[in-house]
Amino acid sequence: MSRSYLMPTYARQPISFVRGQGSWLFTSDNTPYLDALTGIAVCGLGHCHPEVTRAIQEQAATLVHTSNLFEIDWQERAGEALCLAAGMDSVFFANSGAEANEAALKLARLFAHNKGLQRPKVIVMDKSFHGRTLLTVSATANPKARAGFFTLDDDFIRVPFGDIAAIKQAASEHDDICAVFLEPIQGEGGLNTAENGFSFLDDVAALCEANDWLFMLDEVQTGNGRTGKPFAYQFSQAKPDVLTTAKGLGNGFPVGACMVSGRATDLFGAGSHGSTYGGTPLASRVVHSVYEVLTGSDIMLNAEREGDFIRQSITDELGSQGVTSRGQGMMIGIVLPQSTDCSKLVEIARDQQQLIINVTGAHVVRLLPPLNLTRSESEQVAQRLIDTIKAAQILA
Repeated sequence: MSRSYLMPTYARQPISFVRGQGSWLFTSDNTPYLDALTGIAVCGLGHCHPEVTRAIQEQAATLVHTSNLFEIDWQERAGEALCLAAGMDSVFFANSGAEANEAALKLARLFAHNKGLQRPKVIVMDKSFHGRTLLTVSATANPKARAGFFTLDDDFIRVPFGDIAAIKQAASEHDDICAVFLEPIQGEGGLNTAENGFSFLDDVAALCEANDWLFMLDEVQTGNGRTGKPFAYQFSQAKPDVLTTAKGLGNGFPVGACMVSGRATDLFGAGSHGSTYGGTPLASRVVHSVYEVLTGSDIMLNAEREGDFIRQSITDELGSQGVTSRGQGMMIGIVLPQSTDCSKLVEIARDQQQLIINVTGAHVVRLLPPLNLTRSESEQVAQRLIDTIKAAQILA
């Protein structure tokens, strides 16, 4: 094509894939690429998983859409499967992570309204990423995502990720806070984990309880088995009032969810929120099939085991040169020294090693492989990335 009719909103790589199977993507000449990114944590069960494919085919030939004016059997079944796995009470189905997070922030505002707060504030974290709608991009820390959009910054208080003292300080300075909203592991911000691990969530939950705030978690990327449990917060003792997810929820099919419990239960009523396409019979059938696979096998145990193997393999080989790792399960951050220029790693991995990776937070290689990666494939991911880093000659 001589020109594209698409808006230039993406810096696209010079490659196109025409087929996917399991952990592999294929170009038109049938060259296989090992996919350690899975559409940015979307295809957690791998490409074209047979159970999900069957569900899509059967439902597409039966009933795609009726609207939420009517009862939707598959939506009820998907909601039950998701809430039971997540430990939540009820769910609103949307079409994306940004929509799910927008619903969460609307819940926070409604919660504040019911308490008589006129212009409430939500505490969010430095280096966070919550979406690209106007409200979610306001909650996001990335300056590039925010630039030029007249963000609603007065609605948020930003504190360092993992810093409970900073949240307490904010509480002492503001009497209009209604919620804390954070990612258990920051994805776009560089695979950041709190210094005291998941116990940070326990500390935040206790502070929310003491102050009558909503405790809200963005598990768009960490959810749906990615970390080795259905949701990352389940590594803690805490329980959120609001829990959002998307990405792996549909294994490639666009769907998001905002779940509630505790203080957030019954905030939304008829007419409070809605979505034309949220929770269609087709989307709901896909969610149900994904959770049948996730909860009916040892796939999450495999994700934790193989993720640990990949991290350990890479740091065993490169740790003496300052390379470390972080993350949980199949949410893997390979951290290079901060002075390292990682900009060429994606290209080298793709063109020389046929490995699909991502770099985030400037010096962190982000790996988000399928949860059902085999040991042979885990070995290949680790070795191909090691060879990529060595070929780049960026370590001292």
